[in-house]
Amino acid sequence: MAGLGRKTWSAGDTLTAADVNGYLMDQSVMVFAGTAARASAIPTPSAGMVAYSTATGLQVYNGSAWVNVGQNIPVLEYVVVAGGGGGGTGGSGISGGGGGGAGGYRSSVQGELSGGSAVAELRMIPVSGTSYTVTVGAGGAATANGSNSVFATVTTLGGGGGGTTAGNGLAGGSGGGSSGRGDSTQRLGGAATSVVIQPATQGTKGADSYGAGLGTAGGGGGAKVTTTTINGGDGIESSITGTATYRGGGGGGEGTSTGGQGGGAAGATAGNITAPSGTANTGGGGGGGGSAGGAGGAGGKGVVIIRTLATAPTATTTGSPTVSTSGDYRIYTFNDSGTITWTY
Repeated sequence: MAGLGRKTWSAGDTLTAADVNGYLMDQSVMVFAGTAARASAIPTPSAGMVAYSTATGLQVYNGSAWVNVGQNIPVLEYVVVAGGGGGGTGGSGISGGGGGGAGGYRSSVQGELSGGSAVAELRMIPVSGTSYTVTVGAGGAATANGSNSVFATVTTLGGGGGGTTAGNGLAGGSGGGSSGRGDSTQRLGGAATSVVIQPATQGTKGADSYGAGLGTAGGGGGAKVTTTTINGGDGIESSITGTATYRGGGGGGEGTSTGGQGGGAAGATAGNITAPSGTANTGGGGGGGGSAGGAGGAGGKGVVIIRTLATAPTATTTGSPTVSTSGDYRIYTFNDSGTITWTY
C-alpha cells in the first residue's frame, strides 16, 4: 500500500496493522541481502518505497522499477558516420573514375554542423536496462555504396559510389562524383540523402563532370572533369572525443585531386592505377580509379561515437568499444558493431 504520510501519535493511541503498513513500513529504509531477497519480501512494491540492497545500494521504487537514489540519468550525445562509398573504376581514354561520396553524418553535439544544417539533432535519454544496437557500416568496394551505420533510432546512409566509365555518381549519404570522358556531355554527381527530420540532409551532392558544387557538410565525391579533376569535399570537424577531428571527407576524382578532410582518399594519379582507399573509421570516400581500367579505392569504414557526462552511470557494452574520458565527459567510440546499455 502507499505511504500515508506523517502522523503524530498521542499517549494511549492504538497502533493498528493499517497504521504499521501505511505510516511505518512504507517510509522505513528496509535492508536486504540482495535483490532476490527484496523481491521475495516485497513482491508488489508501491511508489516511494525505499530499500537498501547489498547488490544495488540505496534505491527507491518509482512506480515501475527500483532506481538508485541520487543517480544521474545519462543524457547522450552522438556522432554517427556511415561507411564511405567506393571510388569509380576508370574506363578507356581519359574517363577516370569519380571519387566516392562520404558516409552520411548525423550529430547531436551542440554547436557542430550535422549533415548540412547548423541545427544539431536532439540529445537522447536512454531507457534504463535497454540494450541499444550499434552498427558500424563497412566502406563500399570500388564503384559501390558504403553500408549504413546505426545507433538506436539514428541511421546514416552509406556514401554513394563514384561514377565509372563516363557514368554518373551514385546517391548516398553524400553523393559519389561522376566520371567524365572529355566530351561535351555532362555526367552528374550522386545526390545526398535527405531525411524527414531536421537537419535536412546527411551530406553533400557529388561533383558533376564539369563544374563543381561541393559543400562542407559531409564530403561529396570529386569528379573526373575531362582532363582536370575535382577534389573531394571536406567532412565535418567534431570535438566529441575531446580532440577536434574531421570525419566524412569525400574521395577525389582521378588525376591530381586530393581527398576531402576527414578520411577522403585522393584519386589515382593516372593510367591503369588503383586508387587509394578512404581512411578507416572516418566514413571517408575512396579515390577515383585511373583511366584505362584502374580500380577505384574502397570507402572507409564508419564510426559511432557516444558520450555522456562522466558522472552518469557507466554503460555495459559489447563489441569492445574504446572507452575514454575527456574533461567532464565519458566517451564510447565504436569502430566495430556492438551494443550499449545503461542501468540507473
